[in-house]
Amino acid sequence: MSLIRPFLLWKQHVTWKLIVVNALVMLIVIWLVGVSVKDFACLLVANYQLVGDEKNLFFNRTMQFYLIRASLLAIVVAAVIHFVFIKHILAPLKKLKQSTRQLMDGTYPEPVDVSSKDEIGELAQHFNAMTLKLKQTEDNRKRMLGNVSHDLRTPLSNLNGYLEALSNGVIAGDKELYLSLLEESQHITRLVEQLHQLSVWEDRQAASMVESRFQIEELIGRSAQFFQLELHEKQIELDIAVEPEMIVSDEDGIKQVLTNLLQNAISYNTGRSIWISGKAEASNYRITVSNIGEPLPEVQEQVFERFFQTDPTRHRAHQIKGSGLGLAIVKEIAKKLGGSIGVDSCNNIHSFWITIPRSRQVAPD
Repeated sequence: MSLIRPFLLWKQHVTWKLIVVNALVMLIVIWLVGVSVKDFACLLVANYQLVGDEKNLFFNRTMQFYLIRASLLAIVVAAVIHFVFIKHILAPLKKLKQSTRQLMDGTYPEPVDVSSKDEIGELAQHFNAMTLKLKQTEDNRKRMLGNVSHDLRTPLSNLNGYLEALSNGVIAGDKELYLSLLEESQHITRLVEQLHQLSVWEDRQAASMVESRFQIEELIGRSAQFFQLELHEKQIELDIAVEPEMIVSDEDGIKQVLTNLLQNAISYNTGRSIWISGKAEASNYRITVSNIGEPLPEVQEQVFERFFQTDPTRHRAHQIKGSGLGLAIVKEIAKKLGGSIGVDSCNNIHSFWITIPRSRQVAPD
């Protein structure tokens, strides 16, 4: 019964559907060819009167018998060959079916191993790429939730502890304490604001981009002016060397990029200078912000991942309040504007650069 059951449920199996269709086609073709050959042979025998009526009738019956037997044998042999061939072709699809079911159950399957170069092999490659992307997205989501929880827990614990002590009269409030509480509150506000910015740019569509014409050197100058007080307090010299150029793009997006790159350079700078350069390249404009800092990881692209921090112990020692989201926002904005980002590092001099089209070409959503 177990062998018959798949055939009885043939409508639910692609293999049996293909076999049934193939068998019907072969049956029709073989029957038409066989009947034509048999009728032609019988016609020749009758017209030329090669045998008598009785033998002619026997000849007709014999031809019909062998026609039926040959047809059935041909159909069976062809069906077996077709079955083996189809099973081989559909084997990757069965693997994909099992992997898809695992994915639906919340388990990430192993990559589907398909050696064929046809459409099924291409489908398997796309499925493997999709599964890997989903896994990376899930890992990033878990890591982001963990990092957000950690970054919020510490300042909130400090705020709660001090506020509780103040309310119970355990400690007396002074200016230094209030400034410390304000700093913790501002850190939480910055983190929430950057999370919001990242979410906005991730969901932003091409139609919502605000395109305008502006001089890029003026925008760079205004963005740098915003940090003059902080640069003066930290005794950091800012050197700007940019080529004038008219840009057609989303001005607010590029301003956010400049703000984040400058803030990153100031926060992690270990020298006394920061350099900003701008240069036109073919159809793009390249902006580079350089500073002296701590060594970067071997895979330097990691610095553009969410919540990445080079050395958390150094951040605490130097009271760096970075959230690890600034460069991730830069990456997302560059993508939406049709540009690219990267970092070049040599002898602890890190140059973060972005290229943007001089006439905006929005990346596909």
